[in-house]
Formats: sequence, C-alpha cells, structure tokens
Amino acid sequence: MPVDSSSPWSQIVCVTGAGGFIASWIVKLLLEKGYTVKGTVRNPDDPKNAHLRELEGANERLTLHKADLLDYESLKEAINGCDGVFHTASPVTDDPEQMVEPAVNGTKNVIIAAAEAKVRRVVFTSSIGAVYMDPNRSPDVVVDESCWSDLEFCKNTKNWYCYGKAVAEQAAWETANEKGVDLVVITPVLVLGPLLQSTVNASIIHILKYLTGSAKTYANSVQAYVHVRDVALAHILVFDNPSASGRYLCAESVLHRGEVVEILTKFFPEYPIPTKRVG
Repeated sequence: MPVDSSSPWSQIVCVTGAGGFIASWIVKLLLEKGYTVKGTVRNPDDPKNAHLRELEGANERLTLHKADLLDYESLKEAINGCDGVFHTASPVTDDPEQMVEPAVNGTKNVIIAAAEAKVRRVVFTSSIGAVYMDPNRSPDVVVDESCWSDLEFCKNTKNWYCYGKAVAEQAAWETANEKGVDLVVITPVLVLGPLLQSTVNASIIHILKYLTGSAKTYANSVQAYVHVRDVALAHILVFDNPSASGRYLCAESVLHRGEVVEILTKFFPEYPIPTKRVG
C-alpha cells in the first residue's frame, strides 16, 4: 500500500530549540500525533534535555541534533530531509547583544535552510511583544494580527525583548518572501502551564515571584495568558491546515494582576503573596 504523504506517520519535522518550554510541548504533541521529530539543541547530551528522550514515542521517532542559530551549516544539517520546521528557538532576555543578533540572524538562517531543504511550511513562534508595544495606539483599538510594536518606542524604553521579537518576525517574513517559503506565525501572549523541562523559564518566573516573596506588591495592570499546551497545539494546527496563513494571536484569558494574586492566595495561602497594589 502506498504511503499517504499527508499522514503524520510519513512526515519528518524539525523543532528548533527543542528543549525549551513551548518547544518541549510541541515535540510532545508531535510525537503523540505520530510525527518523526528532529530537535535542535545546543548540546544533545546536556541533562537539561533528558526530558525529551523520556517522551512517549521518543525512542522510535525523536533525534536530537547539535545546532546553533548562528551556525547555518548546523541548522542546514538538521533541517535537511524535513517536511516542515517549527522555529521556536529564541533568547529571552533584555540584553540587546544577546537578544537581537541571535533572534534576527538565527531566524534568517532557519528560513534559508528551510528553503534549501524545500520544506512544506515553516511555523515561527513570535510573541505578543512583537504586536502590542505601541504608545500611539488608542486604548479603544482592538489589538489584532495586523498590529506591530513600535520599534523606536521599544528602543527608547530599552525593551530589547519586544524589539528583538518584532525585528526577528519581520526578518522571518522578509526572508520567507524572498526565498518563497510558506511561513505561518503564532504570536502567543504570556504562556503558563506545566513544565516538561527541569529548568524554570521566564514566563513561570512571572508567577513564581509572587510566591517566593521577591515581589512585595502587584501592579495595577492587566496581562493576557494562555496555556502552553494550547500554544503547542496551535503550532501543529496551522502546520497541518493547508489554508492557514499569516499571523495568529494565541490568547485565552486577560486578568488583572489583582485577580492573579487572588487566585494564588486561594491555592497557596501559606506563601507570602503580595496584597498591596501599586500604580
């Protein structure tokens, strides 16, 4: 019987930065759906990537490849032979040197390698940070997939994370258009949920600071949240759906910080959760 090329069982995909928070969940769900996965990591033997090898289906259909975003040849080797790429690898920092160059040049390298490998589609993980940072946007305007963060505002306020995510996504679109790559982008809000990896990531610290006592107050502001499993599933849905295109915002709930600390107080009354609001 001929193999159906649209079936996950016949598809090989690459996930960059496979050991990360969102990427680990993407790998998990891809394996559950029958895909063969090539994950790129800095060091396949690093214990912090051990959780990937323990995922169901990993023994049969997961290989880890040493690659660096700024090393084109290593990315090319990992992406060759793949039907698709999930580019999730990105630094999370407000250090401009560590954020901007790897995010932009690394993204270009991935798209170019994907073009050379003739992959069917690249799904790129962007961020709400590339979308909403614009002081000139009216509060009455609904933020949607047409919105972009103001780069000058990000630079002036030294918000290098949002600046890096915005210019990296712009580089992805420019390079994909230039190379004829089918690109779809997921832009999640703040991502929370169970950790598969052993290390704590930046978005979890957002909650952890209220439990450890390092945050003595909470801000008079709102934040949008989404579950990590939903974000991972969104990546796979847009990869699988031939009609998917453009950018997709991925959000679930918008909560005031006061509501967040109320929820935490309910579940963890023994922790030093702040009760004082500022701003």
